[in-house]
Amino acid sequence: MAKIIGALVVVIYSGLTFYLGWNAKRWIVAMDWYYNPIIFLTILYVMSFSIVIGRLHESLRIFSVIGNYWMFIFEYGLLLCLTAQFVMWLTPFKNVQLIGSIVVAVLVILFIVGSYLAYSPVVRNLAVTMDKKDSELTSMRVVVASDFHLGVLSNKKHLQRFVNLSNEVKPDVVFLAGDLVDDDPKWFVEDGMAEVMKQLTSTYGVYGVLGNHEYYGKKIPEFVEEMDKAGVKILRDETIQIEKAFILTGQEDTTNKERQKLKALRVENNLPWFVMNHTPNDLVTPAQEGVDFHMSGHTHKGQMWPNHYITARVFELDHGYKLKEQMHTLVSSGFGFWGPPIRLGSRSELWVVDITFR
Repeated sequence: MAKIIGALVVVIYSGLTFYLGWNAKRWIVAMDWYYNPIIFLTILYVMSFSIVIGRLHESLRIFSVIGNYWMFIFEYGLLLCLTAQFVMWLTPFKNVQLIGSIVVAVLVILFIVGSYLAYSPVVRNLAVTMDKKDSELTSMRVVVASDFHLGVLSNKKHLQRFVNLSNEVKPDVVFLAGDLVDDDPKWFVEDGMAEVMKQLTSTYGVYGVLGNHEYYGKKIPEFVEEMDKAGVKILRDETIQIEKAFILTGQEDTTNKERQKLKALRVENNLPWFVMNHTPNDLVTPAQEGVDFHMSGHTHKGQMWPNHYITARVFELDHGYKLKEQMHTLVSSGFGFWGPPIRLGSRSELWVVDITFR
């Protein structure tokens, strides 16, 4: 059954790629730039399946880059082609050369804007008040970020942006809520990103959890070791006490079907309880268990419009802040990106949360 579904997906995807190529060919012919159908189709389908080709061997990494950009071309190319098709059906405008040129121009503009929003992160500020008696703190500042997907395109330079922005606000603690690397930590190692991550400064340290992409990479022990070298303590179904300030729990990602229940990780303590869980699939349980501050990522807020309509339906909270009963909940759209380095309808971000204890 799985093979049948897989074959059906490939057939549908190939058909949509053909439709996109057919529209592109009409415009290229109208511009008198079309020369060889074999070359055209070869380029089209190599691009469309390059993300698969790039996984065959490390030397084919360039195809992974092409495949990531192809995701943007595929999604917005289809949306723009369908829009152009309706315009030509429903209006007197039939000039393929003109309409095709407008479509290409819009695609280029979206690419430029999306690249800017992906590579120019914004700092979002939040202030909350928390009722706790036993913490030695009267206030604290935390930095929350997720979904860096560090690798080829979300690179060392982009990580340096995060370190600079985080250090500027002088946080008491930094929380990294999963998907720190894009599957395989080898690019993190080869590009020397640990030296950048080590620059993070805070009073109580830097803590992280696993996301689904760390599991996809299947190199979790190596990842945890590299993060430790970079000064990031990865919590795997662990609860620790940070001096007399707060309690911190880091849950395994939902990809791990053997992860523990949050109840088993709870400790009897009246200190503020912070929980990191990469995927915000369940906000009811932590609220019932008495969590004070819950942090997630994963959703990317859809990353590219109109995908956020899907994430908004799937998750109770797909981005931003929500007070659920007594629990403060925060979901980050991510500091990096998955696939194309493009954000439309979302933006790379980190959160600075100022907490006052009553």
